[in-house]
Amino acid sequence: MPNLLYASSPGDRNGGGGANSKYLIVGLGNPGPEYRHTRHNIGFDVADAFAARHEAAFAPGRLAEVAEFRWKGRSFVLIKPSTYMNLSGKAVRYWMDKYKIAPAHVLVIVDDLALPLEVLRLRAGGSDAGHNGLKSIDALLGTDRYPRLRFGIGNNYPKGRQVDFVLSVWEEPEQAIVQQKIERCVEVIECFATAGLPAAMNQFNQLRFG
Repeated sequence: MPNLLYASSPGDRNGGGGANSKYLIVGLGNPGPEYRHTRHNIGFDVADAFAARHEAAFAPGRLAEVAEFRWKGRSFVLIKPSTYMNLSGKAVRYWMDKYKIAPAHVLVIVDDLALPLEVLRLRAGGSDAGHNGLKSIDALLGTDRYPRLRFGIGNNYPKGRQVDFVLSVWEEPEQAIVQQKIERCVEVIECFATAGLPAAMNQFNQLRFG
């Protein structure tokens, strides 16, 4: 599959861009009430918080729940794929193609077992680290060079129980930290779109929560 590399202005290549820029914000998760507020669905929860902050409502769309709005001269397309995690790339590819959004203007919010709960990491690209949602996106886009916001969920589970862990809800002692991080993720997205990826990385990657 060829890389998706659309033409962009010089300002866009830093992940920021000027007025009238369009951004695709992708919260990864699984559809269905049985997955609500699980660790694996933190991307959906961040997407919901970002939409609520901007008084945007999700509606059923092709391969995803979709919310669209404008803020500070930027246009945002916010999606929660309805494809299940291992087919997330189908939704991302469709909405990128529909609006001609360059990879640098895509931000994927994803749970990450390799990071402790206290940490967020914004990255320009990189390995899928075994995450099925990222694997699907990499395969459908033909590149791993798109920004992602990695939400640390820790790895406090017995050997062989990884699936049970990621599909379980947060423990009560974790919930305050999770809420703090969700709120900060909204700020990360806004900074990414207005100030650019490097500035957002410098501002948020060293934070610790809890």
